[in-house]
Amino acid sequence: MNEFQPLHDFESTIAEYFNAPYAVATDCCTHALELCIQLDRAASITCPVNTYVSVPFMLKKINCNFVFKNIPWKEYYYLTNTIVDAAVLWRRNSFIPGKKMCLSFHFKKHLNIGRGGMILLDDAIAYEKLQKMRYDGRSIYNNVNYNVDDIKEIGYHYYMTPETALEGLKIFNKVKDVPAKTVTYNDYKDLTSMTVFKNCICSSVG
Repeated sequence: MNEFQPLHDFESTIAEYFNAPYAVATDCCTHALELCIQLDRAASITCPVNTYVSVPFMLKKINCNFVFKNIPWKEYYYLTNTIVDAAVLWRRNSFIPGKKMCLSFHFKKHLNIGRGGMILLDDAIAYEKLQKMRYDGRSIYNNVNYNVDDIKEIGYHYYMTPETALEGLKIFNKVKDVPAKTVTYNDYKDLTSMTVFKNCICSSVG
């Protein structure tokens, strides 16, 4: 492998815990969601009114159409039919086949490494693309020097550092069997009550 071996090990560890075939580590969950949206070219998004503010901010940043909805979610919610915000989910074997589930390792999450995210998925082609997208369009594990690397597609500077991954591996063994707090929409403020979102459209479930 290379200097990113800890990253590969952390991805494999989390993928196995959730029973997901593939995992792509990122610098945060919000960027994990963004990569999935960019990959799928999602045209329309449903965002719960009760979630963390970075999600709609990210959607605005990439000029993605979205609508707020009152969704009584528990542990995770869907932004699209295939993209899942699972930032607060920590449950063994909870990967949902056919989906891209985005995790968070923020300092308030069950596996707390300060900052970090991960995409769980079972699509091999999407996995290869997301690996490059999170590392400036480059394959993080191929040991090709930047000066000779031929980048063929647009990428982003959203990768998790090896140091962060090492911390994740260390903490994983301490928390893997500890029951996590169940988080729901009730743990988050209604974003439409904030001035910045006053003009956003909000609709009821359905």
